[in-house]
Amino acid sequence: MTTRKRRETASVASKGSNSGGDGSEKQSSNDGEIRTVVSVGNSKRSSISWLALFFIISYSCSAIYQYQFQNMPVPLTAEQAGKRGFSEVEAFSHVKALTEVGPHPVGSEALHQALQYVLTACETIKKTAHWEVDVEVDLFHVESGANHLVSGLFAGKSLVYSDLDHVVVRILPKYTSEAREESILVSSHIDTVFSTEGAGDCSSCVGVMLELARGVSQWAHGLKKGVIFLFNTGEEEGLNGAHSFITQHPWSKTVRMAIDLEAMGIGGKSSIFQAGPHPGAIESFASVAKYPSGQTIAQDLFTSGVIKSATDFQVYKEVAGLSGLDFAYVDNTAVYHTKNDKLELLTKGSLQHLGENMLAFLLHVGASSQFPEDSSTESKEDISNNKAIYFDILGTYMVVYRQKFANLLHNSVIMQSLLIWVTSLAMGGIPAAASLALSCLGVLFTWLFSLGFSVLVAFLLPLVSSSPVPYVSSPWLVVGLFGAPAILGALTGQHLGYLLFQKYLLNLHSKRGQFPTIIRAELVKLEAERWLYKAGSFQWLILLILGNYFKIGSSYLALVWLVSPAFAYGFFEATLSPARLPKPLKLATLVLGLATPILISAGIFIRLGATLIGGMVRLDRNPGGTPEWLGNVVIAAYIAALLSLTLVYLLSYVHLSGAKRTITLASLLLFSLSLAAVLSGVVPPFSEDTARAVNVVHVVDATGKLDERHDTVSYVSLFSTTPGNLNKEVEQINENFVCGKDKPIDFVTFSVKYGCWTYNDTMSGWSEADIPTIHVKSDTKENERITQVSIDTKESVRWVLAINTKEIEDFKFTDARSSEELISEDISEDKKSSVDDWHIIQFSGGKNAPRLFDLTLYWKSDSTQSTDNGSLLKLRTDVNRLTPITERVLEKLPRWCSLFGKSTSPHTLAFLRNLPVNF
Repeated sequence: MTTRKRRETASVASKGSNSGGDGSEKQSSNDGEIRTVVSVGNSKRSSISWLALFFIISYSCSAIYQYQFQNMPVPLTAEQAGKRGFSEVEAFSHVKALTEVGPHPVGSEALHQALQYVLTACETIKKTAHWEVDVEVDLFHVESGANHLVSGLFAGKSLVYSDLDHVVVRILPKYTSEAREESILVSSHIDTVFSTEGAGDCSSCVGVMLELARGVSQWAHGLKKGVIFLFNTGEEEGLNGAHSFITQHPWSKTVRMAIDLEAMGIGGKSSIFQAGPHPGAIESFASVAKYPSGQTIAQDLFTSGVIKSATDFQVYKEVAGLSGLDFAYVDNTAVYHTKNDKLELLTKGSLQHLGENMLAFLLHVGASSQFPEDSSTESKEDISNNKAIYFDILGTYMVVYRQKFANLLHNSVIMQSLLIWVTSLAMGGIPAAASLALSCLGVLFTWLFSLGFSVLVAFLLPLVSSSPVPYVSSPWLVVGLFGAPAILGALTGQHLGYLLFQKYLLNLHSKRGQFPTIIRAELVKLEAERWLYKAGSFQWLILLILGNYFKIGSSYLALVWLVSPAFAYGFFEATLSPARLPKPLKLATLVLGLATPILISAGIFIRLGATLIGGMVRLDRNPGGTPEWLGNVVIAAYIAALLSLTLVYLLSYVHLSGAKRTITLASLLLFSLSLAAVLSGVVPPFSEDTARAVNVVHVVDATGKLDERHDTVSYVSLFSTTPGNLNKEVEQINENFVCGKDKPIDFVTFSVKYGCWTYNDTMSGWSEADIPTIHVKSDTKENERITQVSIDTKESVRWVLAINTKEIEDFKFTDARSSEELISEDISEDKKSSVDDWHIIQFSGGKNAPRLFDLTLYWKSDSTQSTDNGSLLKLRTDVNRLTPITERVLEKLPRWCSLFGKSTSPHTLAFLRNLPVNF
């Protein structure tokens, strides 16, 4: 068949050359081009070369990720670091000491021990400081306060705190008096949630800060500014430590820049994920950091609310109006707030990486004569234009530029790209416009089929797997479960678009009658390949236009994925002559075009994917309220979108090769093996080191009408923020748990819609004296209705109260014993906003925190004052105590499970109380 085709081609070419008699030079040249096209078209691109290129690109992406995020500096001992350097070994000793006290939440004796350790370490730093340096150590006690954040995770809440202690250290040059007037704040928190020893979050940060303080104390005689180290408590309960320092400590008035150290995992490289509002801090960091790490895309995701979390940096920006940097460890994020946030998993070199970067940065900023300009007086437009866009390249160099420059750069590229496209379409006419439309249709098919195939698997996986998220302990499984279907879908979609495009071009050339049939077929293949490649650039151009319009910082990714391939195409392939016949795309075009985008973005994309996978452990914030397939859909959609965006250039090369069948078979095989590993249980969804997040709570429910006798109900609730049923877990625990959605529990706006419960041995370990009380002291209904309520939380110093804002217009909250107003009725409405018609008061404090409160409620004039059983107030109080049944359940909890803590989740003993609307 091939022989006959070549003979026909030769015959056609011979006839074409003889038909012109003596012929002209132009005709001879044209015939030569035709022979070249036919010859190249018949010799298909090698499938081996395409597959080799695919694997080289895949390996390069993995290598870039490893180098950028897993390549750690060598940990230094104190002797190696020297007196003025940073030693991970010394920092690690602090982390070890803090984790040895066990979980140390606010109000616990363990937290007092951790505080004393930090205080002692700071006193040692003071004694060993350089003789020309003053080190001031302050054990700062906070009485009471209230934090009202108007955005983010804590919007609609009043975060009340009392009886907190912080260790604050100020390091100053002894003979530079003006250094007392301007300071750099470095902050992190000592406290942990109740479920973990907190090696990562955030003992690692505290360890780094202690070693930093020691290092700075040897350098500060050459500084022009003070450095304040804040070791706060109360962060895990609502950023209370940062708020109390900013609003109550006298040194806070001197702070001009805030640096927050955090962890949302354990170890790895501590990366900047928030910077600003003023770009001065990130610009200074980029200029001196030895191992810079930070990505604007993380900031875009965090500030958009996609990542449901908050850090002290929000307080420093929103309450104090400061600029600065927010760092976080995010490796192994699945262990966040679980038992596996432990010392054994802390990666070597992690502390050295952050410490060396921070020491260089603090010395640089501290020695400069001026701080960056204050952005608090700037307009929103000025702040937006001065916003920093930043990213690191392989963890060795950081690129930083401002939004104003980004606007100029992006607009320039957009205008030039549009000019090229308009010129090209004007020269090509209607056929060129139709070709663009059809090639873009091919890109659209790529998206639709890639998303369709991978999302279909995401929906089906919970139906056949023991866990809806079977890849948490083995993240590489997503490559086969979702990546393989996504590639297969992308190939299917582009192949369909390629066939439609081929049909159009064949019809177009047939109408023109310019070339014989055999030549037309080859020309069409070459022309289709080129248009599909160019459609990839057009796709990224659209994304750049959208990102530039909305001023999205991570639009630089669209810029590099547009410019580099377009430049390579222009350099190797483009021609100004529309009459020139197409040739196969060169492999050099692809290699040169993808080199820069892959170098800049491959590591970021992989790390983001790993973070998403780890986040599946705590996806279901209200257990049972999220569909089991949702997490899979998020992962599948991310992978499919990523492959559709980045493989668009590579897939355009596949049509002239014989690799389609190989790709299809390989994708199906990879998917089958991954699915088999899941279904057979060879790869378990969770492990002892990557555990499922669960809560075991002994609930004492005393809700009901006040004027009726109401029996207290006591039971143990088992629920999980990780999607999936708990049948396997309760079978192993064997305490007569019943599971389902028949018993929803409102832990005061933290709702459990699916869980398990048991009434076994639930009347011991608590007494009636532990149950909080809500007493109506007065209820006047003259000009306006005002109700006075007394609340006694008994033993609890950690509780949450919800106020029904459909009935209540305003309120005042007071410490009954001291008469101190904790929340005044004069506070602005935006600080008393509600979520789902409830305003939440969230309280946490030390052992000496108040337990008796007065609440004044001002009713709405149009209040319905309904006669149903709805609640006016809902209260949950927590006690960090193990009853016999909870202790027994925890002992029998499977090793692949771990308690999970967050600011809104209850402790192991919780009491529920309410006040009905129609009391």
